[in-house]
Amino acid sequence: MRDGTATLAPLEADSTLVPSAVFFDYETKGRVQFGNEAIAAYVGQTEGRLMRALKSILGSPLIDEETVLGGRKVPLRQVVEIFVQHLKDKAEAFAGREIAAVVHGRPVRFVDDDDSADARAQAVLEGIAKRVGFRDVAFVYEPIAAAHHYEQTVQSEELVLIADIGGGTSDFSIVRVGPQHRGRADRSQDVLATSGVRVGGTDFDTALDLAAVMPLLGLGTQLVEKDLPMPNALYHELATWATINFAYTYRNEREIAELVALAAEPAKVERLLKVVQQRLGHRVAFAVEDAKIALSAEDRVAMPLAFVEAGLVATATRPEFDHAIAARVERLYRSASDCIAAAGLKPAAIETIFLTGGSSRVPAVRAAVARAAPSARLSGGSDLLSVALGLTQMAGFMA
Repeated sequence: MRDGTATLAPLEADSTLVPSAVFFDYETKGRVQFGNEAIAAYVGQTEGRLMRALKSILGSPLIDEETVLGGRKVPLRQVVEIFVQHLKDKAEAFAGREIAAVVHGRPVRFVDDDDSADARAQAVLEGIAKRVGFRDVAFVYEPIAAAHHYEQTVQSEELVLIADIGGGTSDFSIVRVGPQHRGRADRSQDVLATSGVRVGGTDFDTALDLAAVMPLLGLGTQLVEKDLPMPNALYHELATWATINFAYTYRNEREIAELVALAAEPAKVERLLKVVQQRLGHRVAFAVEDAKIALSAEDRVAMPLAFVEAGLVATATRPEFDHAIAARVERLYRSASDCIAAAGLKPAAIETIFLTGGSSRVPAVRAAVARAAPSARLSGGSDLLSVALGLTQMAGFMA
């Protein structure tokens, strides 16, 4: 807080945004790069290991797994810790002093329908925060933080459904906001209900990847013998940000090479073999992510895959994308509806839906959340920053 205003620290040059990416550079031993610099090193084919979508690891069994970095095994939670330490260092450089306390955002649900696993995920994150040097750690639901940010813009009291559609989770809150509520440290009486579901933008990436790209690598094709389908487990692993690196094994390379000889469409399976051998899974995922973002504004998008094979292009249309994510989007609708019901309200009582989070831009997502409260007006702003601004405002109240 500076002069009563929430101010965000620059994380990459002047940008207050940074992708949750870490690159371990094997060519320059011990060098670690972050954000867009990490992605550029990977795309530029520097020898190393890229880790992406780190938040999705929290709340999943992967948090207890290890990854091999330069010949040594490193716990995945340590990778998350390295990234959080980087953020703390950037914030302290901007503030010009040590920061020993943090108001930490968290999703309403790290884990669906498992309270003990959800509590464990927060405990893991709290442990990481303390190991990097935060001595005082408070947690706030991210949609509550977004509500604080939204409240700065309202002129009168209203009931608002906050929909925070993030990368790995989506969260909903019913909050009473208004000018007369601003500045209160305790807002518990104004929060009528919360709900959350482990569905987010990375799930949309996976669905689009499996629908539009992986068929070009053999997914859905047949084996010659007994007309059996190609095994699909590896395709799902390659299409999921958090597990891409697990696909890069000599055993997988050997098994795919054997499948080439057995495949009805061997050229497609040879592409799969190249992706695994040359560690191209993240490049495929980046192409898919770019297409997902573009489909929020366009009806048809091409995904150039020349790094896999000269001239190879995957295409995706808005209807195809909507179909691929339909089941996940329906879960968002149900979670938003459940939140309204938990508040003891009818949908018509919701006056505004405030959408935040990068994935709130997906038209099918916006339509699904709007369906939960059809008469409410849709509002948004600072899609990627409203939670951070709200957390900072709340930290100011707590100081």
